[in-house]
Amino acid sequence: MKKQQKTNAARLLDQAQVPYELVAYAVDENNLDAGHVAASLGEDINQVFKTLVLRGDRTGLFVCVVPGNAEVDLKKAAKVSGNKKADLIAMKELLPTTGYIRGGCSPVGMKKPLPTFFHQSCQLFDHIFVSAGMRGLQFKVSPTDLVTFVGATLADLV
Repeated sequence: MKKQQKTNAARLLDQAQVPYELVAYAVDENNLDAGHVAASLGEDINQVFKTLVLRGDRTGLFVCVVPGNAEVDLKKAAKVSGNKKADLIAMKELLPTTGYIRGGCSPVGMKKPLPTFFHQSCQLFDHIFVSAGMRGLQFKVSPTDLVTFVGATLADLV
């Protein structure tokens, strides 16, 4: 059994003494959606959260973390982030903006801290799954610990 590679995001949680578990799954380059991740993990899609980066017309970049089976409501996201409107950033902007690639974008350890909003449903679970900063690796973590660590706001985003 090879030792699990630690991502930068995992090192940050370690430093802050946030308890988590790293959970690996098989990556399908043709199917990076959260449904595939949930199925690979054998977990409830409502507990597998995806990290989306948006740009607001007033505040600039911000992050929404929503359940894997949900679409972010751009109007709600704009409103909670102090914008009139917001859109997802272009895929080509993701890596230079966050340091992460599609399918491996974590709310932890982006190049620079961005205002972050978690969908309020994360509170329904004792743990949720979010990307650990690379494809094929998820954090299993307490939503309360994660929201506190990233300084996120809970909101209705879907």
